Amino acid sequence: MTLAIVLAAGTPAAGLTTATGEPLADRLAAQLRRAGADEVRFAATLDELTDLVATATAPVLITGTDLVAHTAVLRHLATSPVGPTVALVLGDPPVPGRTAVREERGQVVDAGALDALDGDATGVFGGALRVGVDDLPTLAAAARAAASGMLPVAAPIGPVGDVAPLPTTAGAGGSAAAGAPGPAVDRLFAGLAALGTLIFAQRVRLLVAHRVEDTAGLAVAEAAVTAVDEDRAELRLSVKEKDDFFSTYFVSTWSPYLVRLSARLRLTPTGVTVISVLFALAAAVLFGVGGRPALVGGAVLLYLGFVLDCVDGQLARYTRHFSAWGGWLDTMADRAKEYVVYAGLGFGVSHAGLGNGWALAIAAMTLQTVRHMTDTWYGVLHDEAARRPRTATNASGGIGDRLNAASTRVQADTGSLSYWLKRTVVFPIGERWALIALTVALFNPLVSLIAVLVWGVLAFAYTGALRTLRARWMWVPVLDTVDATLHRDDGPLARWLPVLRPMGPLTLAVIAALGPAVLLVGALLNDAPDQLRWAVPVALLVLLVGGLGAGAAHNGPLDWLVPAALRAAEYLFAIAVGVVGGVPGWLIFGYVFVLTVHHYDLTARLEKRQAAPPLHAATLGWEGRSVLVALAAIVGIAGVGLATLGAYLLVVFVVSVVLAWFVRPARSARASVAPAGVGGAAPR
Repeated sequence: MTLAIVLAAGTPAAGLTTATGEPLADRLAAQLRRAGADEVRFAATLDELTDLVATATAPVLITGTDLVAHTAVLRHLATSPVGPTVALVLGDPPVPGRTAVREERGQVVDAGALDALDGDATGVFGGALRVGVDDLPTLAAAARAAASGMLPVAAPIGPVGDVAPLPTTAGAGGSAAAGAPGPAVDRLFAGLAALGTLIFAQRVRLLVAHRVEDTAGLAVAEAAVTAVDEDRAELRLSVKEKDDFFSTYFVSTWSPYLVRLSARLRLTPTGVTVISVLFALAAAVLFGVGGRPALVGGAVLLYLGFVLDCVDGQLARYTRHFSAWGGWLDTMADRAKEYVVYAGLGFGVSHAGLGNGWALAIAAMTLQTVRHMTDTWYGVLHDEAARRPRTATNASGGIGDRLNAASTRVQADTGSLSYWLKRTVVFPIGERWALIALTVALFNPLVSLIAVLVWGVLAFAYTGALRTLRARWMWVPVLDTVDATLHRDDGPLARWLPVLRPMGPLTLAVIAALGPAVLLVGALLNDAPDQLRWAVPVALLVLLVGGLGAGAAHNGPLDWLVPAALRAAEYLFAIAVGVVGGVPGWLIFGYVFVLTVHHYDLTARLEKRQAAPPLHAATLGWEGRSVLVALAAIVGIAGVGLATLGAYLLVVFVVSVVLAWFVRPARSARASVAPAGVGGAAPR
C-alpha cells in the first residue's frame, strides 16, 4: 500500500488557499490520491514523518505544501520506472533558499544550497519525491538528522559513500544552514542525497509544476496549469524526449495516434509487444521466401513491426502501466525479433544461391550481441562515475576530459547536424531496421546482411575507441562492486581454477577469445576443416585461460569489457567447433541464438537490479558449456552436441522464466495473505 505524506514543516505556503477556496495542502492530498496513493497523511514536523515512515512497507510519496502542478506530474513521479527513489527536479534557475540539484545521466549526484554546488547546479528540487522501500531507513535517518538541526554531509574521509554528520548553524525547527536550505522537505531531500542514496531525477516536460510562496505566485502557477491540456501533453510525453533520427522523424511523427487507439482498445504494452513480434516473424519468413514482392512486403512489415516496437513503450508511458515483467519482455523481444530477421535474411541468401547466408547471419548476431554487452557495461561505468566525487574520476584535463566535454556539448545541441551524426553513427536499432528494410527491398538479403555487418563493425570501432579513452580517464571500477562471478557468467569450473592476478582479468579474457578466433579462421580457410579436430582441445585450453581471472579483483579502468570479451570467446568457440565438426549453418545459428537469449536474460535482470535467473547455476557457465561442446567435437558428434546442449539451455531458460515471473510471484502473493500457523504448523 503506497503511503503519501504531505509535509508542512517550514513551508511559507502552508496556509495558502487555491482559487477554488480549498487549502493548497488539501488539494495536494487529493492529487496524491488520484496519482495512486492508497493513503495520504499530513505531517506537521519531521518527527511525525519519521514515525509514519517507520510503519511503511511500500514506497512512500512525500511532498511539501507549496507545490502547484498537474496531477500527472505526481502520477509520473509515483510510477516512474527509472529507479526506486526518484525526486522531482525543476528546470527553474536555482535561487537562494531552495535546494539546488546537480544531475548527470538522470541521477542526482549532488544537492544543497546554490553556493555549495559551485555553480554546477542543473536544476532545483521540486518539493516532491518517491522513496523506495529499501531506502526508507535512510529516509528516517535523514529526517531525524534534519529535525535535530544536524545535516548529514558527504565527507571525503574514507571510501566513497562514507558520510559524516555535521551540524548546521540552525537549531531544530529553524531555517536551514547553507548545506540544507528552505523548508523541511528540502532539508529532508538534501540529507537523503548526502547519505549516499541513489536518487533519480524526474523532470517536468510539457506539463507544469511550480513551487509557490505567496498568493501572487499561487495565482500565476494556477494559471499556468490551467493553460496546458493535461491529456494532450501526456500523449506527447509518451514519445521519448531524445530518440534516434529514424525513430524521431519516421516513427514518432505518427505513432502517438496508434498509442491513443491502443489505449481506447484497452491493449496493454505487452499485447502490443506480442503483435510487433508477429510482424517481425512474418517479415523474416518473407525474406526467406525471396522474390521482389516478398522482399518488399517483408520490408513493409519490418517497418510496421518497428513502429509497434516504439508504440509499446509509448503506450506504457501514456497509461503509466510499468512492470518489471513488461520491461524484461520488451528487452528480450527486441533482441529475438532482430535475430529472427537475421535468420530470415541468412536463409534467403542461401536459398537464392547468393552465398553462405548463415555465416553472415551468425556474424551479424554475434557482433550485435557483443556490442550490446559493451553498451551495457559502459553505461554502468558512466553511471558509477557520475556518482563518484569528481576528484575520484581523475578529471585532469586530458584527452578523456576533452572527449567528455565535447560529447556533452554535442548532446546539448539538440537537432544540430553534429547531434544527429553522433546519434546515428553508433547504429542504433531504428537505423538497423531501416537499413535492413531499405536494402532488402531495393536489392536482396545478401546486400542487407553485408550492410549491417559493415556499419556494425564501423560503429563498434568508433564507440570502442572513444569509450576506451574516456574510461581510462574516468578510472572508475565497476565489477569490483558487484558479484563479478555472476556478471561474467562463470560456472563451477572457473571457480575451481587458480587465480592468475598479475595479468588481470581483461587480458586473460582477451587471450581466451584469441584461441577460438584463430581456430575459426583456420577452419574457414581450410578446404577440409574436419582435419583440424585435433586443434579443438588446444583452443579449449586457451579459452579456459579466461577462467584464471575469475577470482581476481575487477578494478582496472577497462575491466568493464570483461563480460563482453568472455561472450565473444564463447560464441567464437562454439562457431569454430561447429565449422570444424561440419555442423549445418542453421544449427550453429540456433545454438548461438540460445546463448544470446541466456545472456540477454541475465543482463536484463542485472540492469534492473534483480536477482539472477532461478536456474542460473544449471546453465553451467561459459566454460562448462564450452567443455561439453569441445567433448562432442572430439568424439565426432559436434552437431548432436550443439543440438542437445542448445535444447537443454532453452528448456532451462523457459523454466526459469515461468518460475521467476509466474510461480514465485504467485507463491509470494499467497504467502502474504495466508494466516500464520495455518494447519497447526508453527510459522517459520
